[in-house]
Amino acid sequence: MEKELSILLTKLQGIAQTGKRYGKDVFDQERYEELSQVTKQLMACLYPTVTKREIEILVDRDEGYATPKVDVRAVVFNQEGKLLLVKEKSDHSWALPGGWADIGYSPKEIAEKETLEEAGITVKAKRLIAVLDKAKHPYPPALTYVYKFFIRCEPLAGTIQTGIETSDVGYFSLSEIYTLSLSKERTIMENYQMIFADYQKEKNEIVCD
Repeated sequence: MEKELSILLTKLQGIAQTGKRYGKDVFDQERYEELSQVTKQLMACLYPTVTKREIEILVDRDEGYATPKVDVRAVVFNQEGKLLLVKEKSDHSWALPGGWADIGYSPKEIAEKETLEEAGITVKAKRLIAVLDKAKHPYPPALTYVYKFFIRCEPLAGTIQTGIETSDVGYFSLSEIYTLSLSKERTIMENYQMIFADYQKEKNEIVCD
């Protein structure tokens, strides 16, 4: 139920945001602003640990037509067939290198940049593995609606090392990943099963929700 409510709240936020940008009538503008305020109040009730300021930033930071955010994750295997993971300082849990897409960078460039910043190695992004609608998979409920890109990368140079946002980095087999504390906001076990299945196939197909 909590996940369903979070999706409905993101839809309300999107309606309010789009209406405030494109609504012409002053009375409509007032109604969309009121809808935005109600959305913030509902978010505060559903997520009591999130501060009022954080909710205001989340709801008010965008303008224009509301669209999903994009999260890009880099998939890097070493010669032994183990997968590169980083330990996030924010929650002390493991995830694929990656993060929000930045304006001015392509998805491949984001994968390469995030891997260098979080794991210390230079990689070359090769191909798209999957585009997932986060709401259609068993991630924890979230305040934002997200599409997740998984991009296969080949390591080129460097030795893995931690970055500003990471406290540890390493290569792991699928069985080893099962034993880790995963950063489930970022990547879940279902993702790793998909990634290793892709790695073992001779003919690869893009997974797309």
